[in-house]
Amino acid sequence: MSGYSRIRRQQLLQEAQGYLDLIMAVPEQDTVRVVHCSRLAQRALEALDQLDRNDCASGRVHFLRGQAYRLMEKHDLALNALQKSSEYDPHNVRILLAQAWCFKRLGRLDLAIESLEDALEIQGDVGILHYNLACYWSLLGNVGLSLVHLSRAIDLNADYRQLVASEHDFDGLRSHPEFQTLTNVSV
Repeated sequence: MSGYSRIRRQQLLQEAQGYLDLIMAVPEQDTVRVVHCSRLAQRALEALDQLDRNDCASGRVHFLRGQAYRLMEKHDLALNALQKSSEYDPHNVRILLAQAWCFKRLGRLDLAIESLEDALEIQGDVGILHYNLACYWSLLGNVGLSLVHLSRAIDLNADYRQLVASEHDFDGLRSHPEFQTLTNVSV
């Protein structure tokens, strides 16, 4: 690969990453994000589409493509790209987390939980993994596992306690005494 090709590849990857970072910098509920999310994600895909065919065969390219599709709520396409990414880097917790996020939105909580449990085997001290597992187990009605993972998430990062109030995944647990004690949330 020539020096120019290598520089151009890096520019396109940074451009795609930049569009995705712009989306993620704005809170999910913000109207600006909702209005511009698909357009920015599409621009990220267009940047990736400019790569040479040989450059597209990398875990990073597939991951960025998966993230763009995920943000566009095209979960099947996202999972396809994320699976390709995981073939290059099967122990990447970020890939497993993104896959779980997509599986949840496709109604496959079993696969979402499996992805997160695989991620925990790789890196067990990541709060978001425990927090999402708490959400998914709550949706399935498993109070015990939900509370175990929520407790661990809060131990790792107390900021998760503030997220609970607006997290609808926990609606089924809100009246549970242990949940109230753990989160200091009253019903």
